[in-house]
Amino acid sequence: MYKTNDYRVVVGIDFGTTYSGFAYAHKKNPQEIIVHIDWQEYSGRFKTPTALSYDEGYRNVQSWGFPALAKRPKKRRESERKPVELFKLHLGKMTNKPPLPKGFDYKKAITDYLTEMGKVIKRTITDRWDIDFFTQVLIVLTIPAEFDDKAMVTIRECVYKAGLLMDRFSRNLKFTTEPEAAAVHCMKSLKEHNFSIGATFMVVDCGGGTVDLTTRKLMDGERLSEITERSGDFCGGSYVDQEFLKFLGHKVGPSAIKLVKENQYGQLQFMVQEFCRLIKMKFTGVQSEFHPIELELDEICPALMQYCKGEYLDNMEGVDWSIKLKYKDVKAMFDPVIDKIIRLIYSQLSSNDKCSALILVGGFSESKYLQSRVRQEFSKKVQVISIPPQPVTAIIKGAVQYGLREEVVFDRVLKWTYGTDVTRKWRQGDPVNRRNEDNRIIVFKKLAERGAQIAVDEKVTETFHPYSPTQRSMGLDLYITPKADANFCDESNVKLHGKWGVNLPLTGNRSILYNLTFGAVEIGVTAYNPVIGECKTTFELDL
Repeated sequence: MYKTNDYRVVVGIDFGTTYSGFAYAHKKNPQEIIVHIDWQEYSGRFKTPTALSYDEGYRNVQSWGFPALAKRPKKRRESERKPVELFKLHLGKMTNKPPLPKGFDYKKAITDYLTEMGKVIKRTITDRWDIDFFTQVLIVLTIPAEFDDKAMVTIRECVYKAGLLMDRFSRNLKFTTEPEAAAVHCMKSLKEHNFSIGATFMVVDCGGGTVDLTTRKLMDGERLSEITERSGDFCGGSYVDQEFLKFLGHKVGPSAIKLVKENQYGQLQFMVQEFCRLIKMKFTGVQSEFHPIELELDEICPALMQYCKGEYLDNMEGVDWSIKLKYKDVKAMFDPVIDKIIRLIYSQLSSNDKCSALILVGGFSESKYLQSRVRQEFSKKVQVISIPPQPVTAIIKGAVQYGLREEVVFDRVLKWTYGTDVTRKWRQGDPVNRRNEDNRIIVFKKLAERGAQIAVDEKVTETFHPYSPTQRSMGLDLYITPKADANFCDESNVKLHGKWGVNLPLTGNRSILYNLTFGAVEIGVTAYNPVIGECKTTFELDL
């Protein structure tokens, strides 16, 4: 098996909710990080839409990326199949997940999309360098901060099925969170502000579907220490688009918007893209700089004329299918989303009141209104508020930089309390119904507590003894809980993270020295006994 040092090329993949992309670099020239910009006929774009168009049975992909999404309206009123998008959100824990075609598995969409992107990645890398993709390329895939271990396992399976891995457990795939990758990329840009070792900074990654935050401390040797728990929520730039469609629904009727989504989705997306081009990315929030903009709906989305009915139809015909967006209308589309982002920043700052810099990255961070609101709210609380050049590429480049030098991440703050199940004698006050026939009880044994700062490769050690002379094996399953501690492993907030166990020697020293090592992306687990030697396994570290 290849070690990290054997990889010659690192590929960073930003698999986003609304847009995705990748970048790469050769270890011999780590300063030259190349962001892929040749997306089918849409050359020059840093990312391509995370969207797929299927045939009638949703078996085969017909198009993906830009060609699958927005389509200029046709004169003929022909029905078209809605593309599949926003499927990444099904990996998260949000309650109102976007709908998918009936009976369609979101894992298929992720696999199909990564298959198409993977073809571009493999062709790009092997055309540039004469290398073996499966053994000499390290893939670093970024994930939102709020994703759990189950999401990582699902993505790994999809990456394997997409043909990017030799096997499901291949070590040429590593994960890092989106805000962590952004922090790695932004670290060097802080030098221009003369920040010293020990200074802390917050990275706010404002993407299309999610916003992720992390606070880091600068360490010696250009390394980063995480000092607060990562946080995030579903409040990215695409939610401004949804507010625009709600506004439009008040004009043409909610049912008309719904029917266009179902039957002429390409036209709807074309209209949304026109809104983004003409209004969304130009909106500064300064009323004197805003001029009311008229959208001719019969030109940019003629299908609305087909589905608009009743009083809505009369009103729209009365204004010749033209709607005017005023300052207060556009501001009302932004404010609910930006207000949520500001609350997230306040929550992060509450855990660290000595934050020296706040850095905005991600596609939505290019919004002038978002920038001005953040500066207005936090300029007196944070010394520097910065938006790096090309903020949309910060995560992709940071993922590559992380892969080139994993030791850049010094430590992390645990999101979970880790523990295992142990057997001990029943005590007065323990639940009677949990008392076994041999007067023993199985309880949760805490090994590492949520919120603790754990250095990369730091070990947590515990010694366990068999509960009886006849015990032939010892279960060392790993459990996690969001609480600081737990009493029992079957409580509602405790879940099994991974199963493992070892056989015990029949005689002699039968104790087990149990070690947890919190690596960069995995938890290494060892069980040592002088008779049986050392047994090892690994679990995914829930980032």
